[in-house]
Amino acid sequence: MNGQLKLYSYWRSSAAYRVRIALNLKGLDYSIEPVHLLRGGGEQHSPEHRARDPQEQVPLLQHGHRLIRQSLAIIEYLDETFPENPLLPATARDRARARSLAQLVACDIHPLGNLRVQQYLEREFGIEQARREDWTRHWIKRGFEALETLLTDNPASGDFCEGDLPGIADCCLVPQVYNARRFGIDLSPYPTIVHIDEACRQLPAFQKAAPENQPDAPSAA
Repeated sequence: MNGQLKLYSYWRSSAAYRVRIALNLKGLDYSIEPVHLLRGGGEQHSPEHRARDPQEQVPLLQHGHRLIRQSLAIIEYLDETFPENPLLPATARDRARARSLAQLVACDIHPLGNLRVQQYLEREFGIEQARREDWTRHWIKRGFEALETLLTDNPASGDFCEGDLPGIADCCLVPQVYNARRFGIDLSPYPTIVHIDEACRQLPAFQKAAPENQPDAPSAA
């Protein structure tokens, strides 16, 4: 399975952020192909990108001639294709827990506040920005309440979501904490989440993946 890895990404996309973390944790070389989600109505809607991904989203991973869509599917593809530095635990029980934590973020929290939803609420229902942001904060806090309980009440939690090595759940958690801070959410009710986020952000793999360090970030020269 040789071939160059190219990630179609947007600097502030939470889903793309997850995959950047995973690629870095795996120690893989890859290039970034920016897809600006706002410029010109959104480059993800261009015919060129639609031909790559009919859902008109990022991230999208190109491995040689193969295209892999959906962030969690991409992360598991990378883990199976490049076994070194695994992102999933060794046992079925622990893998199930790691996947459930990742999906709590990726499937239940993030989609309710992403760009497509925000734009739809504004376009179709005329909901002003302040109320849209309240909507997003509500769902992040509801999800974090559950996630904090699951992390705190399980001895498998360590410095990271599953034990003492970062994995798929951490790839999802850190971008969502980044979003929570963007929306001004008080994180003090979630000390375990904050602890894990801080441990992750000490690692070069997470630092390299951070939105502000991407080639398409507004401050990048």
